[in-house]
Amino acid sequence: MEKFTIVTSRAIPLPTENIDTDQIIPARFLKATDKLGFGDNVFRDWRFHKDGSANKDFALNNPNYSGNILVAGDNFGCGSSREHAAWALVGYGFKVIVSSFFADIFKGNALNNGLLPVQVTEEYLKKLLAHLQENPTSEVIVNLEEQTIESAIGKATFEINTYKKTCMINGYDDIDFLISNKDKIKAFEAKHV
Repeated sequence: MEKFTIVTSRAIPLPTENIDTDQIIPARFLKATDKLGFGDNVFRDWRFHKDGSANKDFALNNPNYSGNILVAGDNFGCGSSREHAAWALVGYGFKVIVSSFFADIFKGNALNNGLLPVQVTEEYLKKLLAHLQENPTSEVIVNLEEQTIESAIGKATFEINTYKKTCMINGYDDIDFLISNKDKIKAFEAKHV
């Protein structure tokens, strides 16, 4: 995983609530077991019409919006527990998802794949979505070390598991974290043999 400290980017507003994992990556695309190519089909049924043409009304197809931060409605990542949803979002280029609530399994899958779920209050989310829709070139700053999100509407804080924060800042997956503590593990074992 890449190290994550601060992301400063424009953001894509997607003011839809209850976005489930089947909307993020439809089940018919779950045939692969590696992460490659999933980004091509993120929000496939919303991004494209049945004839394959782009849905110009969908936020990801709107040329006014860009960036690697997705700001979505409440209850993001609900539905099935497929890790492929996180793979698809990362594969598309997102580094941060902002919402007022995340499904627990999605949140864990996101963190395990270097995608930061930033949970804010409903009030902050509504203001941020409205601001981004009116000001599509506005930037959002997400600081993982300080656990803050900042934009033209103000600054807010967010919570994150301390272990996952350490892993993301250092670019560790679970195995990398264990390896980084090899000397401490050996010292502990030496004391308890």
